[in-house]
Amino acid sequence: MIPPPTHGMVMAAGLGTRMRPLSDNMPKPMLPVAGRTLLDRALDQLAAAGVRNAVVNTHWKGEVIAAHLARRAGPPAITLSPEAELLETGGGVARALPHLGAGPFYVINGDAYWLDGPGTALRRLAHAFDPERMDALLLLHPAAKIANYAGRGDFQMDAEGRLRRRAEREVVPYVYAGVQLATPALFAGAPAGAFSTNLMWNRAMEKGRLFGLRHDGLWYHLSTPADIAAAEAELMGHATSATR
Repeated sequence: MIPPPTHGMVMAAGLGTRMRPLSDNMPKPMLPVAGRTLLDRALDQLAAAGVRNAVVNTHWKGEVIAAHLARRAGPPAITLSPEAELLETGGGVARALPHLGAGPFYVINGDAYWLDGPGTALRRLAHAFDPERMDALLLLHPAAKIANYAGRGDFQMDAEGRLRRRAEREVVPYVYAGVQLATPALFAGAPAGAFSTNLMWNRAMEKGRLFGLRHDGLWYHLSTPADIAAAEAELMGHATSATR
């Protein structure tokens, strides 16, 4: 267990091509789900977990995000990281490292949407994180519990939580839920420019330092407009059941 991280990042620079036409003139993280933008919800989650400083990277329609965040009140304090050219997931975080502190920090995909279970996901990550053994701890969700998911999964996890990737033609039980707690060490020796976080995860796996934590609540796969509609319908159903 570590002290609650005070820094985090929301990845908001992507093009969101599979979310078209909703993303034609709007960055995907600015799309509303159940009445609140994905970006605001991610920042709310960070604030609730004790994060005081957050980085938001931008590219597609970055001016829309900048204008929106200028009107946002309350924590966390936000630093924008505009990308003239897309740096991908790894390059975006590497560029933001000077603003992410010296200790572990959260990274949340701009389209990540989850409901906490008995425990708060971000606080569970901090409670489970061991910097002596880990360079990153990924929040994972069981593929079998994702209604609109047709893939073969991303990771297998052993009894201690260490991760390995799915082999060719293999089906594995866990999908990356778009949330991780990482250390600056994960990005040591990172290449310049654009690269995927997968590169750094692969290096960490080779050292036995990439771990996962099973999410104990609900998680929604938001890739297309139909996914948002399905998620909102399910969320409405949960809300209706809760009021009965």
